[in-house]
Amino acid sequence: MYHTQLKRKRREEAILLSLKKLDFLTRSQIQVLHDLKSDRNAQRVLKQMEEYVSCFRDGENVYYLNAKGRQLVGCNKVRKKNTNVLHYIMRNYIYIAFGAPETWRNEIRIKNGTNRRDMITVIADALFKMDGRYHVVEVDNEQHMKKNATKMEKYRRLIERGAFGSNPPVFVWITKTEYRREAIKKLCEGLEHYVFTLADFNA
Repeated sequence: MYHTQLKRKRREEAILLSLKKLDFLTRSQIQVLHDLKSDRNAQRVLKQMEEYVSCFRDGENVYYLNAKGRQLVGCNKVRKKNTNVLHYIMRNYIYIAFGAPETWRNEIRIKNGTNRRDMITVIADALFKMDGRYHVVEVDNEQHMKKNATKMEKYRRLIERGAFGSNPPVFVWITKTEYRREAIKKLCEGLEHYVFTLADFNA
């Protein structure tokens, strides 16, 4: 009995820590990340955690830490349902697809330059290192393609300046449509890249 309770507590803590790291997670994303097997079992586990998490429906249940959950895992960020939730959900698909990298960091500022006039600054949606190489994650949710083009131009200049070391990074994008996938591929020409769409993960 004690062993079962301890196992449940560890599993719940692991799920809460994932929510701390990733902000919002769908039921199916939690299911995959924490090997909760069947849909029914995942729903049961998350129902038992109502004390620590809040959720809302958006196709499926989307979970985030409530005040008690934040306190339990030492999270200072307050998350509420907002119009930008899909951005987080899309980014999470990449996190899961690449095996939940330990080096994963969200919203990372990358800059290079010695003074304000010379400075190049870009904020990556996420950054992780795999096999000794940086991977830059970008989410194309609602922004204009012109903004994506400007961002990629900044990345090219950062690469020229050696901001990523001797090895250029791999760019990992996620977008919504095939049309936008093809447009992003053109922006990444000459650089190693992957461009996913939501359909790749919701097939």
